[in-house]
Amino acid sequence: MIQCRRSFYFFLAFVGSAGSFSCTGSNNTAPTSGTRTSYFSLQDYFLREADRLSRSAPKVDKTVSRNGASESKRVQIDDWKNELALFIDSDINKPAWQKSYRIDSTKHSLVYTCVDPELRTQKITIEKHENGKVKHIAIINQSGNMLYQTAEQLNYYPDSLYQINKQQLICFIGDSRYSINGMLR
Repeated sequence: MIQCRRSFYFFLAFVGSAGSFSCTGSNNTAPTSGTRTSYFSLQDYFLREADRLSRSAPKVDKTVSRNGASESKRVQIDDWKNELALFIDSDINKPAWQKSYRIDSTKHSLVYTCVDPELRTQKITIEKHENGKVKHIAIINQSGNMLYQTAEQLNYYPDSLYQINKQQLICFIGDSRYSINGMLR
């Protein structure tokens, strides 16, 4: 149990600091004010969500796991901007990337598929309700070099659930899998 707690706290520290690290192809730069964005702005959306969730202060049934060992707790999130940092950092609105994504849309969905394998955010799927409000956002991120490979799958259902699944393969260390599931109450 002590090892599980150490793994749990290690993972929380890792995820909490994930938004602070920069890697090749990272999507950390926000569009400058006055810049026309050609894609759905994940940054704007998730910053609004962070503000809204901070005001409503829902309880969260949060399960964190690392390589199959998991721990669950009901928690109050104090910093939603930090909690949603991986979603915010997946924003693709940079002037240099305006032609880096193929856009497929229907009445209720919008899909951005990256045409440049070097960029971190490879796919964004946004599903909407009849009234146009966001129903689900799914994001696939990938990055790596000769020493490591990282893949992330992020899912967000407003007022319901957020999920972060991450797999890392680091040379000489091996494969690690992490996940966070947060159910809003």
